[in-house]
Amino acid sequence: MARIHKLNVKSIYMGRLKRGDDLLEAITKVCRENGISLGRVEAIGAVEKATLGYYDQAGKEYEYFTVDTPCEITSLLGNISLRDGEPMVHAHLTLAGRDGAVFGGHLASGTKVFACEIVLETFDGPEFKRGFDEETGLALWEI
Repeated sequence: MARIHKLNVKSIYMGRLKRGDDLLEAITKVCRENGISLGRVEAIGAVEKATLGYYDQAGKEYEYFTVDTPCEITSLLGNISLRDGEPMVHAHLTLAGRDGAVFGGHLASGTKVFACEIVLETFDGPEFKRGFDEETGLALWEI
């Protein structure tokens, strides 16, 4: 059975990241500095290179790959919750290269920002904490 909670929008933050920032680390830092522990994130822009992950469901581990070419961020969608008492950004990233080829996956450290505009929407509600889920092998919400 699904476990769903009604939340209320608290605040919306909008801004841009610096060129050369690590995309995941920069968003996480914004969350930490602003006390954001429950919310969602979206972004558009461009990266100089990216590291993305794919979760191998049978092996229960992430496999990472690098896109070592400039790309447009066509979509970054994710959420913010707590893991071990710290804000954790869980985001998926879709990129498009010069020829329109699309790459996508789980955003990982090592993604270098060229230009990036972000929107963080924060919520009031119960804490969403991540913990190990034995069935999937993932750190999922314990709500």
